[in-house]
Parts: sequence; structure tokens; C-alpha cells
Amino acid sequence: MTDLKPKTTAGAVDGPDVKHMKWWGWGVEGTAFHHEDKPAFAPFVKKMVGVDLGSDAITAAPAFDELDIPASRLSSEVASSLSLVVGEGNVVTGDLERVVHTYGKSIRDLIRIRGNIFPRVPDAVVYPATESEVAKIVAAAVEYDLVLIPFGGGSNIVGSLEPMPDEERMVVSLDMGRLDRVLDIDEDGRVARIQAGAQGPDIEEQLNAKGWTMGHFPDSFTHSTLGGWVATRSSGMQSDKFGDIADMTKGLRMVRPDGVVVIRAVPSASTGPSLREMILGSEGRLGVITEVTVQVHRIPEQREILAYLFPTWEAGLAAMQAIAESDANPSVTRVSNEIETEMSFATSKESKGVSALVMQGLQRFLKVKGWDLTKMCLSFIGYEGSEEHVSINQKLVAKIVKKHGGIGVGKGPGVLYDQKKFDTPYLRDFFLDHGGAADVSETSAPWSKLLPLYTEVYAAANRAFEKVGVQGLIMAHLSHSYHSGACLYFTFAFEHGDNALEQYDVVKKAIQDAFIQEGGTVSHHHGVGLEHAPWLGQDVSLPGLALMQGLLDSADPKRNFNPGKVTGK
Repeated sequence: MTDLKPKTTAGAVDGPDVKHMKWWGWGVEGTAFHHEDKPAFAPFVKKMVGVDLGSDAITAAPAFDELDIPASRLSSEVASSLSLVVGEGNVVTGDLERVVHTYGKSIRDLIRIRGNIFPRVPDAVVYPATESEVAKIVAAAVEYDLVLIPFGGGSNIVGSLEPMPDEERMVVSLDMGRLDRVLDIDEDGRVARIQAGAQGPDIEEQLNAKGWTMGHFPDSFTHSTLGGWVATRSSGMQSDKFGDIADMTKGLRMVRPDGVVVIRAVPSASTGPSLREMILGSEGRLGVITEVTVQVHRIPEQREILAYLFPTWEAGLAAMQAIAESDANPSVTRVSNEIETEMSFATSKESKGVSALVMQGLQRFLKVKGWDLTKMCLSFIGYEGSEEHVSINQKLVAKIVKKHGGIGVGKGPGVLYDQKKFDTPYLRDFFLDHGGAADVSETSAPWSKLLPLYTEVYAAANRAFEKVGVQGLIMAHLSHSYHSGACLYFTFAFEHGDNALEQYDVVKKAIQDAFIQEGGTVSHHHGVGLEHAPWLGQDVSLPGLALMQGLLDSADPKRNFNPGKVTGK
């Protein structure tokens, strides 16, 4: 990553000082991926998807004033009512602010933005500062029959943020960015009360100052919020040790038209069907989450991520399963298949001097051992805790790695991974500039089904690439290991034509169909939104989907709260 000249900008937003990503892509203006100092990257891309990064044919995002943004439909009566609640400067109807709050950051979203496709945008963005203000806005939504869409950091990639294209009512995007504080830390209970609009870095900064951490680090960490994590059942990179957001969430507050739902932060309870579980993953359809009580941990004495190499993908999977079954307690267990491994090496800067000699020596050593370096798989395993705990776990893992034919390659690659782990989404914008489309799909399945699922996903994706007439790439890694199984995370890419969305739909459908066919879930941690809703009935069964829809219909009979998401209705 490097600082570059900013691309197309549209000036400052009109609302309060709340952090937003750039309207046309991921992250902040002036920061972008570049490949000039990564000599292996352009050849890798050319080989895998046929895209020539040396070509001058770059299609950047349009200038903002070239976009055709539908006018706001917000009536003066509703604008006045909302302004009385939050203050006039916190009800914004400017085009830039409304575009920022229209889509998330999936490849579908970015293609539509670049294609000037805005069938429906929010009519206003409203910034509450307190739960009381949220309650009054919720009441206004019911009174005036508005559509209310909660907005956190805008990082969603499954269509959870966009208004339904045929929505005739006024649409309000409820930006929670002003509710961004850690309110209280119960040191004995090891929980913290945190406002739902707090983004990842703000949470950790406030907790770290008191010696604590949540330990929740999703890929979107730098631009996503606690409320968004809860609303989509997020998982973080260190979930092996700390759990996912469902495990971390001990209590919460959610505003509804009839009052505030309060889930008290107790260790466990037998109080009927779990309201906490109903709210987790509800994507704003049951109300507005304003505060979450999460478990926290003391900042560990030691934290390390070590790199390992395995001779094959199958060996890497078997090692991760063995680690999950063992007494070891790592914070991260991740292994990439051979293509993603090649991609990782291709995005590295050229090794020089001693580093180059070390790499050459390692390659010679592996060849002597009989490894086929084209099948080699890179793994990262993390350790946190006391010095003694880390040492014990590293020794336990080392034995398992050795048993499965792997070798340790030290801290260096792990340090680099730790530094760059949140930068990957910038690659998607870069690739789109050069005529390529790339996105992700993730699932989880039992250990017994992981390899058959992986094999079928690969076959299905390649059939889809052939069907749409493109050279495509699919790669994968295992992350988030559990007692009974793990998450497989797939990235797919291809050089798109003028019908990029149609091509994407064919590939995406093939992958999601394979998930269901092979016993996986429709989504492990990105949520459902509109993108995954077509498969939900197959995942949870049609009676299960009907039960879910019944809950939503009962809780929101007028469909004021983010209608259409999760169930598609």
C-alpha cells in the first residue's frame, strides 16, 4: 500500500464530522494498491485471468458531477420533524452524502456506482447522537411511514444497506457514527458497554488505553462498526481464541417503536427463546441497535503470528483439523491453497540481499525434500497470552505441523501479514480499474465435508467461467476453525466485459449453489442481505424461513425497518 494522488473526489460531505469511506471505493482518498514494486504480481495476474496491468486502458471511477443522482423525496414536514430531534445540521440531503449511504462495498456495488446505476438512493441521512434521539427517529419512521436503514461504516458486501429499487416511501439512512464511545468497563465481569456506532480502531484505542481489548478483527476492521458486526454476525481473524461476535455479545440495547429491548449482560440464561440470538444477524429488520455489551480481555503479554509451509492443500487442512482437536489454543489458524499462496508471494516486494539468499536456500531445501513448489501452501498461526502459554502452544502446534509434513518459516512473514491484513480490499478497486472483477464468498462446513465442498466449488466456478466465456481465477483459504469444522473463504476474479454484473451473477450463483449442495452454509460471516437471500430457504429449510419471516412480519408489520433484507421480503 502507498499514498498516491487522490482519484476523483467530490469535496467534503455536508453532515457532521463522522468518518466515511470514499464514495467510489474502499477506504480513504489518496490510498491505493500499486504493483510497480512487486515484480511478480503483473505476471501472476496475466497468467491467471488474462488482465494486462501494463496496459494504458484504465477505467477509473467517474467524476462525481457526472453521476445522475435521483433528487431527494424528503418532504419539508418530515425534514422539519427530524431536525427537531437531531438538529438541522444532522439531517443531510446532499447528493454526495446520500450516495455514500446508498451501497456497501461489494463488487456489485462498485460496478453499479461506476456504471451510474442508482435506481433508489436514501432521501436523507440522519445522524443521531443519543439513544433518546434514535427512539424519536424510530417513532417518526412509524408515524410518517418511512423506511429506516441503519448505517455503520458502510463496509457491507451483501446488499444490506441499499434501499429496495421499487420503494415509493421516503427512505432515511440512519448513520450511527456519532454514537462511538466505550461507555463503561466492568473489570470484574470482563465486559464493556460500547455504543453501536463505534468503528473498530476507535473501540480498540479506547479499550487499549485502559489495558483491554475486544480481540475482534474482521477484514473490514478499520471501516466497520460494532453495531454492524452484531447485525451481520461478524467473525474476526482471531475468532479461534476470542470467538465471533455472537460469542462476544453478552448484552445489548435495541430501539423499537414500543420501546427499548434490553438484553442484560449475564453469563448465561434459561429465559425462553433467545432474544439475543434473534437480534444477532437481523440486519436492522427488528430495530436499531444502539449499545452492545461485549466480553473483553486484558491485552496479552505476548502476541505472535508465525508462518508455516505445507507440501499440499490437503496436508494443510489436515493439520488445521488436528490443531482444532488438540490441546493447543491458538488465536489464528489459517492456511491458503496453492493459488492463494502464489498470490501472496506475488504481492510481496522483491527480496534482495540476505532475504533473497534465504528464500533461495529455502526453495532448494524444499526441492530436496521432494516438494512440488507449485503445490506449496502458506499458513499463519497466531498465539496470544503469557510467555509460558505462547511457548507451550507453539511447541504443540510445531509437533502437529511436522506430523503433517509442514515446516515453520518464522516470524517475518507473520509480521508482514499482521501489518497488511486490513489492506486487501484496496486490491479490488485497483483490479476494477484495469478491467477485472473480483469478489468473495465464504462458508462453513464440518471437517468431514470441507475437502469435497472445496473440490466442488472449484469445479462449479470453473464451469461458470467457461459458461460466460472468461478466463477466471478462484482461490481459497481456511480460517476460523471450530470443534466440528471450519470456514472456507473463496476469492474469485475474472476479466469482465460490458455485461460484468451478468457475468458475476453466473459465477456467484455457481459458488453458492455448491455451498448448499455440499453441506455448507450460505454465509459464514458476511451476512445475508439481498445477495444471499435466494439460498436462505435451502440453508435453514422452507419452514425455517417461514418462521423467520413470521417473526419479521410480527415485529415490523408496516415494513419500516430495512425491508427486503435477509429473507428477500
